Order: sequence, then structure tokens, then C-alpha cells
Amino acid sequence: MRVLVQLRSSPQARAAVASLDSSVSYTREVASSIPGITVDHKFGTVAVPTPHALELGADRFSLSTPRTFAFEPTQASYLVRGTLPDATAQQDIISLAMSNPDVVGVFADPAIESCIVCPGNRPVGAHTDVARLLSVPALARRGLDGAGVPLAIVDTGINLAKLVANGRHPILDAAKSWTPTGVTTAPGNHPVNHGTMCAFDAGIAAPKATLLDYAVLLSRRPGATTMSGLLSDAVLAYSKLLTLLSSMPPSKRALVVSNSWGMFDPSWDFPVGHPGNYSDNPAHPFNVIVASLEHAGADILFAAGNCGRDCPDGRCSFGSSRPICGANSHPAVLSIAGADITGARVGYSSQGPGRLSTRKPDVAAYTHFVGSGVYAADGGTSAACPVAAGVLAAVRTKYPVSALSPLQLRSLVQRTAADRGGMGYDFDYGWGVLDALKLVETLPTRRVPKKKTKPAKKTHAGRKLAKV
Repeated sequence: MRVLVQLRSSPQARAAVASLDSSVSYTREVASSIPGITVDHKFGTVAVPTPHALELGADRFSLSTPRTFAFEPTQASYLVRGTLPDATAQQDIISLAMSNPDVVGVFADPAIESCIVCPGNRPVGAHTDVARLLSVPALARRGLDGAGVPLAIVDTGINLAKLVANGRHPILDAAKSWTPTGVTTAPGNHPVNHGTMCAFDAGIAAPKATLLDYAVLLSRRPGATTMSGLLSDAVLAYSKLLTLLSSMPPSKRALVVSNSWGMFDPSWDFPVGHPGNYSDNPAHPFNVIVASLEHAGADILFAAGNCGRDCPDGRCSFGSSRPICGANSHPAVLSIAGADITGARVGYSSQGPGRLSTRKPDVAAYTHFVGSGVYAADGGTSAACPVAAGVLAAVRTKYPVSALSPLQLRSLVQRTAADRGGMGYDFDYGWGVLDALKLVETLPTRRVPKKKTKPAKKTHAGRKLAKV
């Protein structure tokens, strides 16, 4: 079983983040101190911010408690990746690891896969219909087209040539993108696949956004498909996004993160109630780093998943348990269900309640249409998620975090959604289908500060000279 080992701050751990050589030395030291866990030296070491409750005595991992996050290296915790034998002695090994004073916890590192569409279902409409329903021309007239807004596609990677061939004119910041170790293709030049579809769909509402290519699902592991990775790769990706966001001036800070993937098989996770569990555990390092990235100012969107009761994806192994789990159900993210262009929920869209937060999904967005050409239909909640991410990136064109927090924007998205299903919130559509025009019409009026002018200067003759 794959695991993440969380360790306390130390000079060795802090040095390991900054240097690959130091990381190899540090992970070997960790491996020797935790018998039974094989540490992956190639993965490196990842820093995770530490949550602190703002109320005295409150649980710092509670998702309903006001929190702040300590990003300083001396206060962070540090993760390494490893393998735990699939044997009855598993718990004994974990107990031995926990006896090490430097070990905070041992957590599941489940496989994650993209949320593709149910095969055989014909598309309904095209991306031009989605643009019309999202009132993209009206958004553009307001100057809301995503210009200058970083939009991270955390997926299988982007192929720019395919986007151009399909009429897109994408802007990609390769220097701020990221590719897992061992992947031979570069940002923007990855094979045409699921991530290219997501980038195309995000561009419907935000054609001028700056794409960041985070090819998490191209990581290689034994037995993996071409569209799967490990949660540890997502942890590493998010730590890099956190560094990127923190480097932006607060007055211009904006980052939208689209995630069309999730966990399909609970057997890859520790059981519910186990301290290392991911699906239901707010203390899991990935759930913590998701919360810290949102706290720093990112708008994070996750696909609700394709385990709906009517037409579940063949990989779904949840049985009667709740399929919207882990970060896909986090209260700090928008969990996106799927609806076709008629507003009808698509049968594969996962229904709530969620695990970490009961009211999941949040809203539905359009999916199952002719679009990128990667598949016969841009489908699944995989397409719905970047469609919604594009709308948020369009909003961020003129509304950075200093003007509208991620929480405020999520609340507006929920409040302005077109109600479907039962009255008010329901577990099929959430608050309803995303209504982009109503959303932007509800945005607060921004006050543009007036430019200060220098006082007029006087000449010796007493005449004034105005500055031009």
C-alpha cells in the first residue's frame, strides 16, 4: 500500500525541500528510522502548512472552525512517500512508525484517476451552445475574459497544438507549470488526452486566461493507466501552486485551480476511522494543503465524480457508500456536478451527500457536448469542472482576491445558480446550474481609486504651470 509519512520540522527536513541531494539523504535517514516502510527517494520532500484554530481549545483540523495556516518552514510539517507491505503486520509497522518522535502520522496515498464519460452516450449540443448559455459575449463586453488570470489545469497535461487546431489561441506559462519526475514531455507538449479536453473547456468562458499545465496524472507507477497518478503527486503540485500564489502581490492575487479527477476505489485508502484515512479525514495532508491554498487566495474546483446511480463509471467501487469524498468534498472547494445543455443532470454525475462536507456537490455546470475533439463528447464531471473554472477565471479578470475572497465568490456562485430539481439545495444539482450572467450581474461594484495629482507649481511671475 502506498503511504505518505508526515514528519515534524527539523533542519534536515527543511534542507531536503530546497535540495534534491539533501532530500535523498534525508529520506534515507527516515527509511532507516522506520523499519517496514520503503521510502521513495525520487519523490523528494514536501512541506505542508500547519493549521491553527483561531478559537481557544478548538480542533485545528475541524473544517467548520475558523483557522489560519503557518507557512514558515520551522512551523510546517514535511512529507515523504513510501510503500507499506500489504500484510497483516501493517498496523504493527504503523504503530512502530508512530513511536518515532519525529513522525506525525502515516496517511493513505490512494490512486487518483480522471473522471471520463460513460461510453456510448451521444453528445448533446456543442461548445458554442455552452458559450451561449454562459453568456460569454456579455462577459467579454464587461472585460471578463480571464486576461492575466493564472488557471491551473491539474490533469494529464496539455497539448497546445491540438487546442490551436480547434480554434483556440491559448496562453501558456511553461515556466510556472510543473511536470512530475520521469515524464519526458514538456508543459504544453504532452500527448493529446484528458487534460487537453479540460484546457479547451476552461477556455470557453476564459479564452485569455494564462494556462498553467500541472500534469499530475502523467506520473508513472506500476500498473498505472495513462490517466492516473498518486495523491502524493497532487500534494507536491499543490505545494508548488501555494509557493506561486504566495509570491503574487496581495492586491493582484488570483489563481483558479481545476481538478477533474478523484478516487474511485476505497480499497486504496485506509478504512474510515483510521487516522491515516483520506476520504473522510480533514487531517490528511492533502486535505490540509487544499485548505491552505484556498486560505492563501485560490479558487479551487473539483469534479464531483462519475459515480451517479443512473450510469456509474465502471471503475466506481463505492457500493452504497458516499462517492464524493476527500478533497472533492472539501468545504473550501467548489464541487461540480454535470448537466447537459438542456439543464438535465447527466446520469453519471455523482450525487451527495459528501464526506468532508455534507452539502456536495455545490453546483452543476454544462457537460457532454461536442468540443475539444479529444473525445466524441467533452463529458463527465471532468468537462463540467473546467467549464465552471473558466467562469471563475473570467470573474477574476477584474476581481482579484483583495476585492472578492474565494469564500465570497463561492457563495455568489451558489446563490446565483439556476435552481433545478427540488426547491433549494438538493444532492443532484447542489444549488442549481451555474448561471454566469447572473453571477457577474451580482458582483459588487468595484471602486477604482482616483489618481493623485501633484499640486500646480508657480513661476516667479506667479503664474501656474499644470503638469501634463
